[in-house]
Amino acid sequence: MASTKPKQIEAYQASPEKAGAKPGAALQSIRTQKGLTLAEMSARTGLPVSTLSKIENDKMSLTYDKLARIATALEIDIAQLFAPQAAIGLPGATVSGRRSITRAGEGPEIATPFYHYLYPAADLLKKRFVPMIGEVSARSIEEFGELIRHVGEEYTFVLEGAIEFHTELYAPVLLNKGDSIYFDSGMGHAYIAAAPGPCRLLAICSGPESQLIEAALKGHRPAAPMSVIPAVPEPEKPKPRAGRKRAERR
Repeated sequence: MASTKPKQIEAYQASPEKAGAKPGAALQSIRTQKGLTLAEMSARTGLPVSTLSKIENDKMSLTYDKLARIATALEIDIAQLFAPQAAIGLPGATVSGRRSITRAGEGPEIATPFYHYLYPAADLLKKRFVPMIGEVSARSIEEFGELIRHVGEEYTFVLEGAIEFHTELYAPVLLNKGDSIYFDSGMGHAYIAAAPGPCRLLAICSGPESQLIEAALKGHRPAAPMSVIPAVPEPEKPKPRAGRKRAERR
């Protein structure tokens, strides 16, 4: 019976060194893009975290069974674990040539009582990270309310003013202009304005853009109409007929 395995998988299993395949590096890249931890991958695949770590560091070769379980957990085709570097964003990947220029003040907006965000590079789809330029208006954590959580990681650089950064696991920290922070955005967090005047930041997030927008709006009623979520006008109420009014008077 002919083998149903892709040729690159057969070559890898016969001689990983000669095949030049790096399924471990591909696994790590795709897992990170999907915002999954090793523990979550372990729960999905039934493989121990230590085994997955060895696979990602190319210290263990993969059987077809393990490859199938990993591909199913990631919801991808097995062949993607053997795809060229450019397809999965690994170091040394071929340049794709994509670019996007956003002029000052341009980009879709989201406004809540506590944040005002601009989303540059909105014309690019399937970005590996999402840049956001935000102005913070909440002046206390009590005013802000429920902390925000979303998948992935986040890097924030203070552009103007000062930001008091709150999380559910650490004491608040003051970030002045030029300071930055990198953190796990699955941890509840909030930005509070901590200086007079505008307090602005640049945030770069690794999660899907739709989830970031949903998280930004969660629990916060929009302060202004949003260009990314158009308002739906309420239907007009039917006017009563004149003949019906005369009948009621009788």
